[in-house]
Amino acid sequence: MRQTGDNAPLGLFQSGGLSSLAVGVWLRELPTPARHYIADIGQADPPDLDALASSLRRFGDESVVVDLRPSIAAVASDLLRYRARHDGGYWNTTGAARFVLVSGLAPLMRADGCRALAHGCVGGGNDQRRFARYGAHVAPDLPVVEPWTDQRALERFPDRETMLAAVTEHGLSLDPGSGAERSTDASLAGVSHESAELEDLETPVTRLDPRWSAWPEQATAEPETVTVLFREGRVADLDGSGPDPVEWMKRANDLGARHGVWLRDVVERRIIGTVCRGVYEAPGLELLDRAWTRVLQASLDGASRELYDRLSAVLGSAMYEARWLEPAARAAREAIDRLVGEIDGSVTLSVHRGVVRVERMKVAGPVVRQTRFGSGGNRWS
Repeated sequence: MRQTGDNAPLGLFQSGGLSSLAVGVWLRELPTPARHYIADIGQADPPDLDALASSLRRFGDESVVVDLRPSIAAVASDLLRYRARHDGGYWNTTGAARFVLVSGLAPLMRADGCRALAHGCVGGGNDQRRFARYGAHVAPDLPVVEPWTDQRALERFPDRETMLAAVTEHGLSLDPGSGAERSTDASLAGVSHESAELEDLETPVTRLDPRWSAWPEQATAEPETVTVLFREGRVADLDGSGPDPVEWMKRANDLGARHGVWLRDVVERRIIGTVCRGVYEAPGLELLDRAWTRVLQASLDGASRELYDRLSAVLGSAMYEARWLEPAARAAREAIDRLVGEIDGSVTLSVHRGVVRVERMKVAGPVVRQTRFGSGGNRWS
């Protein structure tokens, strides 16, 4: 039943991470009615998300699971097409997830009669800015509640150990990548890892426990080949997946993770001006980028490629800073669409223990380079 006024619930973006679950505990203690919206963006198996929803209902709160896998897969396709990456080649998977969450859930919260939307992101951090900016674009009529800027919440939960004790006490289903010492943010596009240990730049990246992926030396001994088909500048098939981005992203993730193709260890500039270290898993995007980069190399002339790279940098910053819906980002996407929208091709890759090698390729498009090799200046193949 739709509720209005002061009795209407807050719509809470519920990831199952420690800080989001702690927000649910805090709201219940106030008491403030909350309805938890759990988005399936490919971060976990459906039974795990159902277990999270069930634990919240036993706790006494409303909860709903919403399938947003097609949306996150479509945005992952955009990240690849535009090569929208941030410092150190980070694939912007966390920023992309925030865009999908607000775009997919805020209208549903409004339709359900929620009086505001709330999230469990740290006050003053990147994600607080992302939720605020996308909320203003998508649902300007819904106020954004930021519990971790509220002194009462900070006094109730002064540290992650206190959060963990409360979440455990109430039997809430915690995401396995989240705890007192570390946190992860996962989606079909990729996984981000943060912890106090990783913030120390002297900590070797091998201290990380990947969520999905093998380290190259632990990967399967036998190489695999895979053929990626591009139509009009987008992935159209990956070894029989068909054009559905959910399917080819799942296959690419499985293959890249199995062979240790996934790692980005970067020190990045945050929206708020500080720098931080993040470690990222994006096995599918890392794998597919090897094929897409070769297609671009074979297809675009020098001036076109220079423009493409400049626009990619604009879009990398736009996704990181939650400006994907703003005019500059829209214009950059439209320009790249003009450059790559007629490019078709196929690339066969060999994948083995962290190494991706192009075996063969065919490409066609209006500005495909000519080569002096072969007879009659044929296109690369």
